[in-house]
Amino acid sequence: MATKGKVSPEEMEQFYESSRQAGLTPAWMGRGHERKPSVEPFLWRWSQAEPLILRSGDIVTPDRDVERRVLRLTNPGREHGTTHTISAALQLLLPGENAPAHRHTPTAIRWVLHGEGAYTTVEGDKCYMERGDLVLTPSWTWHDHNNEGDGPMIWLDGLDTPLVHNLEATFYESYPEDQQPITGTGQSEQKYSSGTLRPAWEDYKAPYSPLWHYKWDRTYDALWKLARTDCSPFDDVAMEFSDPSTGGPVLRTMACWIQLIRPGVRTRAHRHTSSAVFQVFQGEGYTVIDGQKFEWRTGDFFVVPTWAWHEFANEGSEEA
Repeated sequence: MATKGKVSPEEMEQFYESSRQAGLTPAWMGRGHERKPSVEPFLWRWSQAEPLILRSGDIVTPDRDVERRVLRLTNPGREHGTTHTISAALQLLLPGENAPAHRHTPTAIRWVLHGEGAYTTVEGDKCYMERGDLVLTPSWTWHDHNNEGDGPMIWLDGLDTPLVHNLEATFYESYPEDQQPITGTGQSEQKYSSGTLRPAWEDYKAPYSPLWHYKWDRTYDALWKLARTDCSPFDDVAMEFSDPSTGGPVLRTMACWIQLIRPGVRTRAHRHTSSAVFQVFQGEGYTVIDGQKFEWRTGDFFVVPTWAWHEFANEGSEEA
């Protein structure tokens, strides 16, 4: 480090000590162009997670004391969170159960993994969930979960809790009743799911998508149509869920993608400044993250830290 040469080493040390005592830190000390991420590449096995999340049904009940029966995917490089901005967790709702209505400043998504007959109510809109559905509960929207089916319901929660916590903006409120009033069933899906048309009389101003519920059949159909048309050398066939009112991301703080790796494809290594949490919906393959090979199969989860080189491969005969 270059210095002016006008002070002795003793005077320089005294300057730094005086600065420390005054609560000041010289910005030229410890400068670096890249910060080493605290998040580590990691893979969670569904074969290990599934029996534990099912067993949790015997441990706790999603009442007002517990609120939600969840097991978080905790990154080994962090005390809390799956990445520095995302907290992913598995949630279980058994037949006849209600996870009480509440709202919070962190934004959340629900990616349905198993079961049928349950629904999430978002701002009065009752959204029945099936495997492969994506359900949004944006910041400060009332939401509750209920299982009218005869089997367990499991989904992946994704929240921007670490980001909101770092901003010291985490707030929470319980609804007066366990369930909010239902004003309709599938209204957002019926009104906005076409993606190219919207109600002509509405001037939508909310900072999140008016579509709460992205159904799997539409998602898979769009993915395969793209697969027959084009692909990316880095992600093969990938699509981003979009806000039909803007064409942009579904949420201000999180983007949601669906990705297909065709048989025999190995993508090119690339990196980006965002971290990402992946869930293997079906198939098997592997991902190389900063030189580490992670082999995955249906149900597994893995995380790619920010600015980590990564590539995907499917050496099998089936799609992944």
